Amino acid sequence: MSKPENDSLFEAPPMGEQERMVEAILFATADPVSITELVGRMPHGCDPAEAIVHLRKRYEGRGVNVVKVGDAWAIRTAPDLGFLMQKETVETRKLSRAAIETLAIIAYHQPVTRAEIEEIRGVSVSRGTIDQLIEMEWIRFGRRKMTPGRPVTFVVTQGFLDHFGLENARDLPGLKELRAAGLLENRPPPGAAALADGEEADDDDNQAEMFEE
Repeated sequence: MSKPENDSLFEAPPMGEQERMVEAILFATADPVSITELVGRMPHGCDPAEAIVHLRKRYEGRGVNVVKVGDAWAIRTAPDLGFLMQKETVETRKLSRAAIETLAIIAYHQPVTRAEIEEIRGVSVSRGTIDQLIEMEWIRFGRRKMTPGRPVTFVVTQGFLDHFGLENARDLPGLKELRAAGLLENRPPPGAAALADGEEADDDDNQAEMFEE
């Protein structure tokens, strides 16, 4: 009689020990770690997905939390304590208004082509703006559109989600929150009529419809 596929010569560590392993990996790794990566690092037979469930519960209400970033996991400062880290933050480079507008359009309309970005902005997008956002690893190339010419699309990266504390792009704030944070001016950019103040009230209700699967 053959042995079940899940049998192993080695017994998996107790769940409490698996939690400690996951905690150590997430604590020591700056970038979010996927379940697949955790499986590859931990002893055979471990169940990092279950360990994360327990670990998240244990960190609830603490100064740091176990958070999901895209398809990966990380240990991050609790959102309400972020102000304590402000003095440690060094701003190495500032984005131009064109870059901010381009990044916002990609985040809210992804996957989006360069031509579509230009249509929404009402002005052309320089190659340097796209290159800067790619260099910062906040956007990346997405799948090609099934339209004549098969133009490439752009989407935001896991690094972008991690930087802004988002699980996925659907968690992006509405216009009111963006303006309150100083990320948008009170007047819309040229050609971006959809960002007009008069339409602000409908933004949060319709935000989910702006994404393609």
